[in-house]
Amino acid sequence: MQDTTIALVQMQSKLGKIQENLNKMECYVEEAASKKADIICFPEMCLQGYSRQPLTNLAIDLENNAFIHQVKQMAKDKKITIILGIAEKNESDKPFITQLVANTDGSMLKYRKTHLGRSEQPHYSMGNEINVFNTPKANFGIQICFDMHFPEMTTILSLQGAEIIFTPHASPTMVGDRKDIWLKYLVARAYDNCVFVAACNLVGDDGTGHSYCGGTMVIDPKGNVIAEDFNGKESMLLTKLDATKMNLIRSQDSMSMANSFYLKGRRPELYGELVIAPKQV
Repeated sequence: MQDTTIALVQMQSKLGKIQENLNKMECYVEEAASKKADIICFPEMCLQGYSRQPLTNLAIDLENNAFIHQVKQMAKDKKITIILGIAEKNESDKPFITQLVANTDGSMLKYRKTHLGRSEQPHYSMGNEINVFNTPKANFGIQICFDMHFPEMTTILSLQGAEIIFTPHASPTMVGDRKDIWLKYLVARAYDNCVFVAACNLVGDDGTGHSYCGGTMVIDPKGNVIAEDFNGKESMLLTKLDATKMNLIRSQDSMSMANSFYLKGRRPELYGELVIAPKQV
């Protein structure tokens, strides 16, 4: 990994106002690019706005879509990798909750949310792939909101070479103190798997009365919070990720226990229970 500058955006996304939301995102992309950010990450389903009700009529087909073309062109023109959330059209009536990755060469990749919350399951489809994305400076994975409650996924991403985990959220105000909640488990994901964890969330009212609590946070591979913003307003958090500690731990050149890459000590032969369906309680 090389030192990498990332930008995390907490933004207000109006439900169904795709062009309006995209125009706002373009302003953040321009600002991030002007400050030499390598990667910018936006919240879950920020393009159309998040809804726990069916979004079939707003779901986007990734082929020949003007909004998607605009995102790809932004990434190419500004030389910055853009990660943004959409509801992706599916052959069924249940869209995917997808995070797009627009690369600086004009190409686009995607990750589809693999773990859906109980309220999402009636209206969305689950993805079935865990992806690692490569940039010239760092490899990263994506875990969308509820995905982060499954530590096995973070471990798999780390074992596959991910050095940063971006975790875009659409967590409502009613859930509670977002900072307090994130500190309960995001720190552990970073520390146990030797990854940077970078989280962002929707903020404010979506135009229909639903409100999101916002928040951005960056945690280093030793579980230290190195940047955060919980001002409750739209904002962008810019953070330079120093690769020194990451590279030291991953290389295993140091004999110090303090620099252990714990995943190297795994004993998969003991973990059979992880792939067995749990007994009904």
